Amino acid sequence: MSSVTKTVTVRASQQHAFKVFTAGFGTWWPSSHHIGKADMAEAILEQREGGRWYERGVDGSECDWGRVLAYDPPNRVVVSWHLNGEWAYDPDPAKASEIEIRFVAEGPDVTRVELEHRHFERHGENWAAVARGVDNENGWAGILRGYADIAAA
Repeated sequence: MSSVTKTVTVRASQQHAFKVFTAGFGTWWPSSHHIGKADMAEAILEQREGGRWYERGVDGSECDWGRVLAYDPPNRVVVSWHLNGEWAYDPDPAKASEIEIRFVAEGPDVTRVELEHRHFERHGENWAAVARGVDNENGWAGILRGYADIAAA
């Protein structure tokens, strides 16, 4: 498997769906999904190309997940995923996969959100563990459903 794709329909405008995904990232990202040593206080996605996406622990520590590679409101955002097969941060950009999220207006209050997590092979010999970790109910499928519920509220 070279990529994982998931789609969710959000009962919100394209602009709102994008804003909740990016500016409101910390409102919907599950706190159980963190890699820092401390419990996660918040998840942050900086709203600009070259920005970080990362977690801040309850103790104030920060743990990077990757970088914002493209930021095109309200159409798409692309981030690098620097987590390896052991769910630890690897700063080497050559070993990072990518996640592209597209926001497609299907009507004034309905948006299709398409997520593609690709380039798992860049993670080296542990690439399959990363792919399996995101391609299950506890991965992107469940995370996107939770996001859609928050965005529609």
